[in-house]
Amino acid sequence: MTPLHRRAFLGRTAAGFGLTALQSLLGAGSGLHHPAKAKRVIFLYQAGGPSHLELFDPKPKLAAMHGQGMPESFTKGQQIAQLQGKPLLCFSPQFPFRRYGKAGVEISSLLPNIGGIIDDVCLVRSMWTEQINHDPAHTLMNTGSILAGRPSMGSWAVYGLGTEAQDLPGYVVMVSNGRGGQAQPIAARQWSAGMLPSKFQGVKFQSVGDPVLYIENPRGVDAKMQQQSIQTITALQRLEQQALGDPEVQTRIAQYEMAYRMQSSVPGLMDFSTEPNSVLEDYGAKPGDGSFASNCLLARRLAERGVRFIQLYHRDWDHHNKLKEGVGYKAEEVDRPTAALIKDLKQRGLLDDTLVIWGGEFGRTPMSQGGDGRDHHIKGFSYLMAGAGIKAGTVYGSTDDLGYAAVDNPVSVHDLHATMLHLLGINHLRLTLKYQGLDVRLTGISGDVVKGILS
Repeated sequence: MTPLHRRAFLGRTAAGFGLTALQSLLGAGSGLHHPAKAKRVIFLYQAGGPSHLELFDPKPKLAAMHGQGMPESFTKGQQIAQLQGKPLLCFSPQFPFRRYGKAGVEISSLLPNIGGIIDDVCLVRSMWTEQINHDPAHTLMNTGSILAGRPSMGSWAVYGLGTEAQDLPGYVVMVSNGRGGQAQPIAARQWSAGMLPSKFQGVKFQSVGDPVLYIENPRGVDAKMQQQSIQTITALQRLEQQALGDPEVQTRIAQYEMAYRMQSSVPGLMDFSTEPNSVLEDYGAKPGDGSFASNCLLARRLAERGVRFIQLYHRDWDHHNKLKEGVGYKAEEVDRPTAALIKDLKQRGLLDDTLVIWGGEFGRTPMSQGGDGRDHHIKGFSYLMAGAGIKAGTVYGSTDDLGYAAVDNPVSVHDLHATMLHLLGINHLRLTLKYQGLDVRLTGISGDVVKGILS
């Protein structure tokens, strides 16, 4: 009998648990727990904490109380980040709000393009989260847990549903920078597969230069030689798989084969010359500039090619000072391409089965920091959602008169995840993985589908 090493035994055991979970998910051959509205997700992740008070949540009372002490009834005993022990003074919204769309939804005058598509969007004004510092808040928003090593939401989606893309990863991540804030690093664990097989992790595309490192063959290596190399490596690894039964060997085989196919598919994906000038102008995209605008256009192209989960991180939203200047910069960077992406998806018939989500890890305080900034805030902030199964042209939930806490129809991170999975045809309670004796799931021990935003 071939000896089975401890690592291979543990790997085989974990694979068995994953297979059990997947078989449970698939049920009697239906592939889904219920009919899906969405086939894919595009998550426009605004890293750093965009201010709901400057963008989506008008607060005239906060403006009237500018410079006055924040009522203790709001803040006593509450978790505050860098303002702990400092005077808490009301800070007026720094930009006027205007009414847009058929329902006259009020959003910032900084966002005229998003205002132009507000009838296609559900504005959720009652988000809240549990973590007040960037890294744990990112981890919670991406994985549903503050514990490092849990699978990301994109990994769960691909694990549960697979992907329609034959020559691209099922989960693609892109990161862009901008002006007007602090560009904290985004850890790769935010798109990790955690304890799931590594083939479900997100693949980060570079924003500038070759989107994938080593996508070109080295000198002296042609396509035929490359194919022969892959075939030889695959044959050797299949022998290893037969001997050890390690599921990660099968993952490596699949990834080598995917890398080979990507050598042909990625250059075509990145070739914007096939896009009409009018489309480039709509997005404000310039090929190769690594901007959020260009990444939004790439997101549409990835969606067309069957990628299941597409996540765009746009950094520099952390405005502890010079907030008015910084938010102005950021709004300029995201307003046009966000609206262009939603319009483009709609015109191509893709919005009907694409869920678009826009938001960050938390919001900003109604109190000032340093006189011209806002601190991190977890009790209330805003998100945009559009597309498959979302009730368009609506506002859901609200914060109190000063924008401090979600008071009407609060939506937690787990609720957001449960709703996303529901639209993908998955019951979040049933998508689980047995790990260290526990049933791990994206939504942890809580989370409800937000039915009020569903069409």
